[in-house]
Amino acid sequence: MEFWVSIGSTYSYLTVMRIDAAAAEAGVSVTWRPFNVREIMVEQNNIPFKDKPVKTAYMWRDIERRAALHGLPASLPAPYPLPELPFANQVAVMGLKEGWGVAYIKETYRRWFVDGQRPGDEPNLSDSLAAVGVGPEETIARARSAEWEAALALETDTAKSLGVFGSPSFVTDGELFWGDDRLEAALDWETGRQRL
Repeated sequence: MEFWVSIGSTYSYLTVMRIDAAAAEAGVSVTWRPFNVREIMVEQNNIPFKDKPVKTAYMWRDIERRAALHGLPASLPAPYPLPELPFANQVAVMGLKEGWGVAYIKETYRRWFVDGQRPGDEPNLSDSLAAVGVGPEETIARARSAEWEAALALETDTAKSLGVFGSPSFVTDGELFWGDDRLEAALDWETGRQRL
């Protein structure tokens, strides 16, 4: 099953912190696919929380409830929006290719939702990279290259081609499931426990 995740998606915190255990319990292997959800949302004129204080307040309360339900720590509201969302995901794409991406995404989200540090900005960026065992200065310099900018663009284009419009999303056997609350449904589909 593919897990399409964009660092910067608030609800993705819940999935990032629980997908591995849920997938292991279901006996499903997961491929993490970071992408730039902002690009897709702008193209669709879908700006969910800008200038919407009532909806934003609901979102933070809803995430707080769901985090408690899953036993996840959360200090809310977390800093939002995130100016460096694209670069945070560019680093994640590089990390997935090099074997440290999943750990980086988890660490970045933990620092965002527990420590209040914006992803893609300092100190989150350097501290997350150091925590997963890669040199921050050298890694950040490499990630800023045209190679990794193009890699993120390719992943985002692939997400679009699959019909992905938000994060978290799950693609399994040609079916798209969107939202943290659809994780279990996606796992059920993957294992054949739920089919039309």
